Amino acid sequence: MDLYPAIDLLDGRCVRLYQGDYDRNTVYGDDPVAQALAFESEGAPWIHVVDLDAAKSGEPRNREVVAAIAAAVSVPVQTGGGVRSVEAAEALFDRGVTRVVLGTAALEDPALVRTLAADHQVAVGLDARGREVAVRGWTEGSGRDLLEVAAEFADAGVAALVVTEIGRDGTLEGPDVAGLAEVLSVTDIPVIASGGVGTLDDLTALDALDSGGRRLAGVIAGRAIYERAFSVAAAVERLRSGAGDGTAGAS
Repeated sequence: MDLYPAIDLLDGRCVRLYQGDYDRNTVYGDDPVAQALAFESEGAPWIHVVDLDAAKSGEPRNREVVAAIAAAVSVPVQTGGGVRSVEAAEALFDRGVTRVVLGTAALEDPALVRTLAADHQVAVGLDARGREVAVRGWTEGSGRDLLEVAAEFADAGVAALVVTEIGRDGTLEGPDVAGLAEVLSVTDIPVIASGGVGTLDDLTALDALDSGGRRLAGVIAGRAIYERAFSVAAAVERLRSGAGDGTAGAS
């Protein structure tokens, strides 16, 4: 299982939201490129970047910051937030991003996912409160069921599903293992877990998760790293030596 240390961008700075609330954000740094380089130096196999401004408004305010991160590191960059057109996605791929995550657009225009996935690495971001998938930077409910949406992309050619339990995101209270097991049970697409990771033991629990022979492909961690609950190096080592069989990576 791969570790995806997260860089969430708001006004060009590294932040973390609490339960997806833009009014409850903590700033962790003013130099996202330096942060990405630090993650890479500790052995991170991927860097996960979210443009929070764009996720909410649809306007790519941090696109050049994302580009600078992609140019600075040699590991692949996965990024999302406000990517709602072919042009927006192509702009990121052109700037060196390896994989683009579509959230709101995936629900409102599933054909866009299929179009982009034909030529690029695309992930579908499924951000849920309970079983309801949220859209527009987690600010609106979609009325759609998480498991139903996950199953709908079975033949879309996507590289991964990024599944976030919003109620746990930024809380350090532990991931929604049961919910992730349900997602694994309805799809053959690699699943990357996000939300709630607070300890190395949380990573071990996710690495050991087995649902009908299906394992998680990756895990996104943010606040736990910034709050020094564990380092990227320690997390990578734990996953390398953990319970998982090591064959399900999304890379």
